Amino acid sequence: MKKVTSLSVLLVSSALFMTACGGNDGGGNTAEENGGNGSGNTEENTEENAEENAETSNETEETNEAANNGGGGEADLNNMQLGTGSTGGTYYPLGQEIATTINNNIEEYEEFDMSAVSSGASVDNIVSIFNGEMDMGMTVHLPALDSLTGDGDFEGVEIDNFGFMGHIYPEVMQIVTPEDSGIETVADLEGAQIAIGPPGSGTQAAARLLLEAHGLEEGDYEVFEEAFGDAQGRIQDGQLDASFGLLGLPAGGIEELAATTDVSLVSITDEAVDYVEENSGYEAFDIPGDSYDFLEEDVTAITAYAIMVGSTDSIDEELGYQITKAMFEYADEISHPQGEQMTLENALLGSEGLPMHPGAERYFEEEGITEE
Repeated sequence: MKKVTSLSVLLVSSALFMTACGGNDGGGNTAEENGGNGSGNTEENTEENAEENAETSNETEETNEAANNGGGGEADLNNMQLGTGSTGGTYYPLGQEIATTINNNIEEYEEFDMSAVSSGASVDNIVSIFNGEMDMGMTVHLPALDSLTGDGDFEGVEIDNFGFMGHIYPEVMQIVTPEDSGIETVADLEGAQIAIGPPGSGTQAAARLLLEAHGLEEGDYEVFEEAFGDAQGRIQDGQLDASFGLLGLPAGGIEELAATTDVSLVSITDEAVDYVEENSGYEAFDIPGDSYDFLEEDVTAITAYAIMVGSTDSIDEELGYQITKAMFEYADEISHPQGEQMTLENALLGSEGLPMHPGAERYFEEEGITEE
C-alpha cells in the first residue's frame, strides 16, 4: 500500500493527473509523434493520426468518466482494504480490531476478508478511497467535510465517492512535552523542535491551526512530520521538545511514554480556543485530571470525531449494510478502550454535513437511528 509522503504531490500526481489526463497523454501528442515536423504530413499520416486521435479521445473520455467516479469498481471481497493510521497511533490497533470483528461476523459473504493497513491517516485514507486503493477508511470528520468542497488539504479537488458508515470515538488533541522542558503554553514552542503528525493527517492540520492560534508561524519552530508513535522515542531521547497527537483518551502511546519519562500535557489558552472554534469545526474539551496518573488538574484541549467512511464505488448498498451491521452489533468484541465508544447511541456523531453510505443508512434506519 502506497503511503503519503507529500499530500500536495499525491493530489497533483494521482487525483488531478488522473482526472485531467486519464493516465495517458490526453491526445496532446507532439508534432514529431504526429508525423515528423507537423507541417509536412502526408495524406496517409493524416488519416492515421485522425484514427489514433479518435481512439485516444475515446480512451480519455472513458478514463475520465472512471476518474470522476473516484476510479472505483466492484469490491474485491477477499482483499478489502481498511485505511487506518500510523502504527503508533490509535487508528491502527483499533482499525485492526474493527476489521477482525467485521471478518468474524459479516453475513452472506463467505469469501469476505478485510485487512487493516497503516497509512497517513485521515486525508490519506480519503484520497486512497477516491483513487480506488482503499474500500474503507478512518478519518476525522472535519477533513471529510473539507473533501466534499475542495477546501483545506483538498484545495481544488472535490471528493464525493464515499459515505459515512458510523462514529468511532472522540479524538482529543494532546500536546506532550517533557516535564522539565519549561514549556507551559503553546506559545512557548517558539524555537522548539516539535512533531506535528504525518502529512495528510488530522493531527497535522489541527496542530498547525493551534500554533497559528497562539501567534506562531511556520519557521518559528522546527517541524518533524511524524506520528506520535515515532515521536515517542525522540521525546524519551531528548530530541524533541513536544509532540502533537489527535488521539483517543486515554492514549496508550502517552501512557507508555509516561511509564519511562516524566511528561506533561500543554493546555490551550481560552483565546486560542476561541480562534480555533471560529476557524474550524473543532470544539473545546477539558481533559479530566484523572485521565493519566501524571496529571494533577484538567487540561484545556480541542476535540473532533473519528469516523468510518466507505467507498460508494466498491461497496454497494447490501455490502455496506452487512459491514455496518457487523461493526456495531459486535462492537463488544473489540478490546481496544476506544471500542467502548462504538455504540448505536453514538453512531451518528460526526455525520452532520456528510453523505451517508446507502448501506449504513439502511442499517441505522432499521435500528431507528436517524439524523436530526
